[in-house]
Formats: sequence, structure tokens, C-alpha cells
Amino acid sequence: MPFTFHLVDGGAIHVPTVDHVSLTATGNRVFVSYDDGKYDAVRALMISRVTVDEQTEGSRS
Repeated sequence: MPFTFHLVDGGAIHVPTVDHVSLTATGNRVFVSYDDGKYDAVRALMISRVTVDEQTEGSRS
């Protein structure tokens, strides 16, 4: 189920599934990896909220 990290600076990071997220051992950084090999990294304290994206018709897994 896709969701979005909303950041304190007003930005957002779309996360395709929970399998695309990882944390550092100390938990201070969050990495979101994408199927094309790219990734986003953000300090965990910069995430202000998380919202679950609505699924479109036929996108249920």
C-alpha cells in the first residue's frame, strides 16, 4: 500500500510500499528506495506526518 512522508519544509516523499523503506541502525535516517535503483534519504526528524495514499480501482495487491 503506497504512502507519503510529509516533510517539515513542505516537501513530500512518495513511498510505493513498506518494502521500499529502510532505517539506519541508529534510526536517525530514513531511506526510500525505488525500483529504478534511485533513492531518497531524509533525517527522520524532518518527517512531520505520514499519510496513506488512496488506492485506485484495480490497484489492490
